[in-house]
Amino acid sequence: MTLKLQQIDELLRPQHFFLTAEDDCYFLREYTAGAGFGHGETNNIISNLKKSVDRRGWPEWRYKEAAIRQAGTELRAALGDELLRQVTIVPMPPSRSRSNLLYADRMLRIVEVMTEGLTCDVRELIVQPNDMPAAHTAATRPRPEDWYAAYAVDESFANPPPTNVLVIDDVLTAGAHLAGLKRRLVERFPGVGVYGVFYARRAVQQDTAG
Repeated sequence: MTLKLQQIDELLRPQHFFLTAEDDCYFLREYTAGAGFGHGETNNIISNLKKSVDRRGWPEWRYKEAAIRQAGTELRAALGDELLRQVTIVPMPPSRSRSNLLYADRMLRIVEVMTEGLTCDVRELIVQPNDMPAAHTAATRPRPEDWYAAYAVDESFANPPPTNVLVIDDVLTAGAHLAGLKRRLVERFPGVGVYGVFYARRAVQQDTAG
């Protein structure tokens, strides 16, 4: 069964409080933070996606490879080949810079699975010159302005200027990454359309007690 993209609407937006009504964002699955990999299929996939690169070569690494393949395949099926050919696809940069030995390219690899065999405009248009704390491990999470300051446009990929950018990320939490990245893109390319597509969103568990 093909999973369908769902939009972050006015009911869900308060759970991702850095997003505004002007942010056009979609997700495929729901992830329960803090519940562990045993809390359903999505939590298991996300846990494997986020395995650190220092686990490469260990027997468990094959689960990360399988998760990358599954995420890319499901996103492609949901988005459709025609749409993927019509936009500029930008993978969300990881929290560590390329010079860091723990630099993780999972989003680029997911995009490569998504576009396998297609002629698509895939660009690592936004780069992060310096390390930032990973959102899922940081005690104090960076805000949109922190990510905006951390990101830079890779000018070697700036031409031709993109018209519509599809930003691909694994998990939507507060939305700070996308907000910072979108500000950087719109500043550099006025009028560009920026759309966020997330493999999963963090679902806030409602307290039903009382």
